[in-house]
Amino acid sequence: MVHRNVPPANGGLQATSLPSGTRPLHIERMTPSPMTFIRALGLAFILAGIARVAEAQQTVKGWDPMHFKKLGDAELKRSLAPLQYEVTQHDATEPPFRNEYWDNHRPGIYVDVVSGEPLFSSLDKYDSGTGWPSFTKPLEPENVREHVDRSLFMVRTEVRSAHADSHLGHVFDDGPAPGGLRYCMNSAALRFIPVERLEAEGYGRYLPLFQAAARQQSR
Repeated sequence: MVHRNVPPANGGLQATSLPSGTRPLHIERMTPSPMTFIRALGLAFILAGIARVAEAQQTVKGWDPMHFKKLGDAELKRSLAPLQYEVTQHDATEPPFRNEYWDNHRPGIYVDVVSGEPLFSSLDKYDSGTGWPSFTKPLEPENVREHVDRSLFMVRTEVRSAHADSHLGHVFDDGPAPGGLRYCMNSAALRFIPVERLEAEGYGRYLPLFQAAARQQSR
């Protein structure tokens, strides 16, 4: 008699007998609770929101007050250099002649180091002999605000940025004609953008100012 191997009905798995007294092992499938799904969904929305904000910050160039939101104090302290933080947030004053822009003669604009709002132009910068970058007027008057400063036993006019509320410096009435003003600023409150970088950084609208000045000088 020929015996043929007939495959078992369970698809090829041979049934094995357990030793006497041994209980079968049952593996239960873990079903996530509704609260687990809710938490996972909430986390997904949060991560998506962070990604959208980061993408927007990367795509927006130049200055757009509609997209500006000032960081919190702890975040500013991490993102700014110590002197930048002390000057812009706690009204400190950097030392004269030992700062970044007092002797900078390159053409370009100066923006708020916190917000990027345009503040001053090299076309209005002059050597005041004080050791701080000095300007005869703001590039965008609506981006600067003036306040009475009674600190250090004197009365001065403080200059702050309009949107970031950064302390920038002070304005005095001993400047050159015709305006007679000297905006004495802290380099630590400013970021300089050279004219060749204006278009790339989203400030191309100011290029005509420098083109006109170059034409005027060439005459």
